Amino acid sequence: MNFDIAIIGGGPAGYTAAERAGANGLKAVLFEKKAIGGVCLNEGCIPTKTLLYSAKILDNIKSASKYGISSESPSFDLTKIMNRKDKTVKMLTGGVKMTVNSYGVTIVEKEAYIEGEKGGLIHISCDGETYQVKYLLVCTGSDTVIPPIPGLSDIKYWTSREALEIKELPESLVIIGGGVIGMEFASFFNSMGVKVSVVEMMPEILGAMDKETSAMLRSEYAKRGVTFYLNTKVVEVKPTGVVIEKGGKNSTIEAEKILLSVGRKANIANVGLDKLSVELHRNGVQVDEHLQTSHPRVYACGDITGYSLLAHTAIREAEVAINHILGVDDRMNYDCIPGVVYTNPEVAGVGKTEEELIKQGIPYRVMKLPMVYSGRFVAENEQSTGICKLIQDEFGRIIGCHMLGNPASELIVIAGIAIQKGYTVEEFQKSVFPHPTVGEIYHEVLFS
Repeated sequence: MNFDIAIIGGGPAGYTAAERAGANGLKAVLFEKKAIGGVCLNEGCIPTKTLLYSAKILDNIKSASKYGISSESPSFDLTKIMNRKDKTVKMLTGGVKMTVNSYGVTIVEKEAYIEGEKGGLIHISCDGETYQVKYLLVCTGSDTVIPPIPGLSDIKYWTSREALEIKELPESLVIIGGGVIGMEFASFFNSMGVKVSVVEMMPEILGAMDKETSAMLRSEYAKRGVTFYLNTKVVEVKPTGVVIEKGGKNSTIEAEKILLSVGRKANIANVGLDKLSVELHRNGVQVDEHLQTSHPRVYACGDITGYSLLAHTAIREAEVAINHILGVDDRMNYDCIPGVVYTNPEVAGVGKTEEELIKQGIPYRVMKLPMVYSGRFVAENEQSTGICKLIQDEFGRIIGCHMLGNPASELIVIAGIAIQKGYTVEEFQKSVFPHPTVGEIYHEVLFS
């Protein structure tokens, strides 16, 4: 059981690393104790986006009359929606497994544990077998944070996992946490006709994302009937609802179901990292720009680093780690990683926010326009608004972009490339966008 590299965890970081290692001639073994694809494919990115697309189609049908299309009595079948979600997950996880196998990677679908180091090799135990490897990549992901809220242990609450397995819709739902996951579920259940309330401790939803676009999204969903409680603390949960405190006063939000969505934490326990004296920090495993830990032959990628809990970040980190093992010059750059909220409309951002720059005392200039400056956007988004905001530094380089409006998730990568390449406004202005496209909004903003 000798291998060049062992990878613990089969999520986006793990399966990407396995593919890259196998493609470059490394003898690799991939351990996954649950399901290939990790949280992203099985309990996160893919199933939620599948449900959200069904909700988006329903939203579009409901508003079809604005486009001259009859849309009388639109309805939905929750069972078929959930079955389609399961079918999509099964197809994609099967595809990932097949791709990893095609590169000659050994897949072991059991829990692995680091035993230590002996004779210059790292020893890993799994299902009664010992595996000896030269390099180790730990990609054990993250899990839902369960805060110590009084009464939580006495009720049947949902996390994202349970919310993705529902058989019927509740009449009302309180979502504790207004971050990305919370808002995506608020979007889905609101479209499905559920009375939704969102409780958030911070002054605005969506955490560290751009506050202007976050506030605009909140305003849009407030118009659709979602109730928001900002600067609000949950002090207790009951079978009938949530007790909240704001401004020193307590009140109760009655609801049939409670969805807990206050964040995720790195899975660093029960892996055996202590056997190799791998250095940790408050949120996870400490790594350098090559994703190398304090142990020269141990790397960590994905949520376990506690830095950027996004699947696409994990994929890029895995590529950097394998390249470093292979001797290829590569470094992780976190300055141009997009963040997307797949609500309807979508919100997306990349690079610096105004809030970050103000806090750091860095001078900047904002250029922004409503999305209606794009003819294609107007043609396809009747009576909808939105915004595209570009941020430049004192030298005219693009350092941030924030958008509200469909399809922001597809467009944001353009700004990400501009930031990665260090484009100035003048250089970005020379890009030619096909007409008519929503992407032309960049051209309009750059010349505003």
